[in-house]
Amino acid sequence: MADEITRREFNALVAAGAAATGVAAASARADEEKKPGKAEQPEEVKKTRSYNPEMLYRRLGKTGLWVSAVCMGGHWKRIEKMGAAKGEAFDKNRADVISRCLEVGINYIDACCGSEVMAYSKALKGRREKMFFGFSWYETEMRFVPWRKTEKLMESLDKGMKQAGLDYVDLWRITMLEKGGLHTDAEMEEAMRALEQAKKEGKARFTGISCHDRPWIKAQVEKYKQLEVIVTPYTADSAVLPKDSIFEAVQKQDVGVFGIKPFASNSLFKGDGSPDSPFAEEDSKRARLAIRYILGNPSITAPIPGLISTAQVDNVVKAIKEGPGLTEAEGKELRLASQEMWAQLPVEYGWLRDHRFV
Repeated sequence: MADEITRREFNALVAAGAAATGVAAASARADEEKKPGKAEQPEEVKKTRSYNPEMLYRRLGKTGLWVSAVCMGGHWKRIEKMGAAKGEAFDKNRADVISRCLEVGINYIDACCGSEVMAYSKALKGRREKMFFGFSWYETEMRFVPWRKTEKLMESLDKGMKQAGLDYVDLWRITMLEKGGLHTDAEMEEAMRALEQAKKEGKARFTGISCHDRPWIKAQVEKYKQLEVIVTPYTADSAVLPKDSIFEAVQKQDVGVFGIKPFASNSLFKGDGSPDSPFAEEDSKRARLAIRYILGNPSITAPIPGLISTAQVDNVVKAIKEGPGLTEAEGKELRLASQEMWAQLPVEYGWLRDHRFV
């Protein structure tokens, strides 16, 4: 079966889990000074967008930006459970969620497709400078052959920014093929030239890539020093490879990392996302455990879950206040929940199993 593992893989999993526990403890200690009620944060942190003293902030690698330890992912899966699938109800939901994010100090939104760019530029109208904006219009980027040239990528950026009414983006992170190794070296050079041109022209303050191919990302981070941010999966059950991890390159090159799919496309949860679900309380706890576990890896700048209600925003803030890293009992609880997560993972997201070791 696809989710069966060999004895060698099982031993590696145990070792990785132990390593992750150590990382979590170390990260918790490192972040202790930034927790609410602890020592004052550096003055530079207080100057970040939508600063809130109750929020934990992390440096986004060599960009120098200080972003909230949990940021806003662009997706809005299950939003119909909020009665906001389309029209005015959708617009109000997105605006309300963004407003709550700003109130609690969440200061980065990651939009990875045209509809997300348009939705969040609209939700941020009149308050654009309060949130860092991550931009990708993947429909006209590297996943499609006609858009793998520098001039075409710049055309995509210019057209998307114009449609969304954006004068600039804080991060342009080009979406690559999920298996990035399928890109030729020449294609990657074209993408790098586009990123450099966007910075030179003041259209993008910082640049990066998004991909699901861990070994390939590691190679690109090592090769292209201008890469400042990567966006890649890191779930509630991911662990750092004991050897040759992607994070070795990330740390050496001082690259910021946003972790997508922290809840494995909601497979971590028992309920359907409805506010009145009988599993709502348990699912909220699972979400917090996952966030805290992921933040136990100091190389992850922030997980970026898609949030569909102000209650979900408040729940991730609660996770921040509970602190990065898990106790032994909490770790066991999350591992059991993760077993259920893998068991009910939709077939189309089977590739997430490749991200158990990163």
